[in-house]
Parts: sequence; structure tokens; C-alpha cells
Amino acid sequence: MRIPLGAIILIGLVVVAGCSKRGLRDLQPGGPGPDEFMLLPNQPLTAPKDYQVLPAPTPGGANLVDPHPKADAVVALGGKASALTPGDIPASDGALVTQVSRYGVPANTRVALAETDAKFRKKQSVMTRIRLFPVDRYEQAYRREALNPFDKTNRFRRSGISTPSSRPAIK
Repeated sequence: MRIPLGAIILIGLVVVAGCSKRGLRDLQPGGPGPDEFMLLPNQPLTAPKDYQVLPAPTPGGANLVDPHPKADAVVALGGKASALTPGDIPASDGALVTQVSRYGVPANTRVALAETDAKFRKKQSVMTRIRLFPVDRYEQAYRREALNPFDKTNRFRRSGISTPSSRPAIK
């Protein structure tokens, strides 16, 4: 019995497609399940020193055992957790914030950016759904948006701009 060449090619393609792996940078949602990175362990419960002097309850406020990962990271790196209070801009950053917001700050920046990015990824992924070999879909979608740091560094150096933090040019 002779097997047609088309059947052999089709079987080969199915076998190769079965070997593909989805990487961490896959742009498709993983499903409706929970996001394990959103789960943070609570601080251990502690008994108050004096049961007669307890703080007043704050409805909707933070719990003493709630995790504070940003504040914990700032403290671990030698900073002050009080620097993270929302709305407070350090005096050293006041001029920067004023300059950046001189044309106004839209209230829905994150939502607008997420919608624009979703449209961009949908447009970019039209032909990337069919793959014979595993590829980095993130790199595919954002290839034209990425900067080549070595080209930019060399361009700045040719124009006479000092780039002290960049490594020497490769020749």
C-alpha cells in the first residue's frame, strides 16, 4: 500500500505543530482562571499589647496584616515607606512633574493605552495564529516598535553626544 505524499506532509506538520511551546510572553489571555501573581500572603497575626487601647475600626481601610509589597520593597532597599503616600510629590520631583504635565494629564490614560494596545496586538496577530515552529509572539508584534540600542548609541556618538553609560562601540 502506497501512502500519498500529501498525507505524509500533513502528518509531519501536525507532529511539528504539537511540539510548539507557549512562552511567557504569549500575548493571548490564559483563560478566566485566577492570576497566581495577584495572590499575596498576609503578614502573621499578632496580639495587641493592650486590649484596653485598641484602634478605632476603619470601614474600607487597610488591615494591619494586609501585604504592602511596594512599601516592603522600598524599605528593603533602604528607603522610607512613607515616600509612597499617594498624591504626595517629593520637592525634588516637583519641577519634573510640572514639566511633564504642562499640557494636561488625561484621567483615563491607562484605559486608553490598554485599548490602543489591544487593537494594535489584534491587528498584528492576524497572520501569526498559524505557526509551524515556536516563535516569540511578543517580539513579532512589537518588532517595528522596538529600538536597537546599539544603533541609537552609535548615532549619538557620531553626532558628538557623550554616551558615558553605554558600552564601547563594537568594531
